[in-house]
Amino acid sequence: MTSIAVVAANGKAGKLIVKEAVDRGFDVTAVVRGENKTIAQPAIVKDLFDLTADDLKGFDAVVDAFGAWTPDTLPQHSTSLKHLADILSGTDTRLIVVGGAGSLYVDPQHTTQLVDTPDFPDDFKPLASAMAKSLAELRERKDVRWTYISPAADFQADGERTGKYQLNGEELKTNAKGESIISYADYAIAIVDEIATGNHIGERISVVRA
Repeated sequence: MTSIAVVAANGKAGKLIVKEAVDRGFDVTAVVRGENKTIAQPAIVKDLFDLTADDLKGFDAVVDAFGAWTPDTLPQHSTSLKHLADILSGTDTRLIVVGGAGSLYVDPQHTTQLVDTPDFPDDFKPLASAMAKSLAELRERKDVRWTYISPAADFQADGERTGKYQLNGEELKTNAKGESIISYADYAIAIVDEIATGNHIGERISVVRA
């Protein structure tokens, strides 16, 4: 049985990833700062930055569902990911990162990211830039078995679970309806599928509703 630790499991994405993995029979541990509000039975109650290599020892995969939204905490996208990568360094444990869409490329030459396009909302630029920076730093790591999964541009927390999605690469793609959209629930399916059957080690992939 595959064992999975979900960091920041009490968040909206974290909870759904836990549920998807538990429902599919995986051995799931929630990593939370306070009371465990997920359906996972085992829990590690600890701040992400206090986690040690021993805490995460033996897991097949660790999902990083950490998020920060305020100007003073945005740098934690980099520091949290570095901390998790450091304590997983040199192990066989996979690090699966809940990523952002802003760093997806909009051109085949991979010179322009979505965050740099004229229509990208100003309010979301600081968050997108912080997440893009953390991805760029992660790309430099050769000592960690990481996979970064970007959602579609319209990432819907309360969207329906359709059970269907398209798996794409580094470029922003739309579905047959011309939409760049995915629900947290369908995104959770893609995360668990990658852990179960995917092998995108050292790669960024993306998902959109089918």
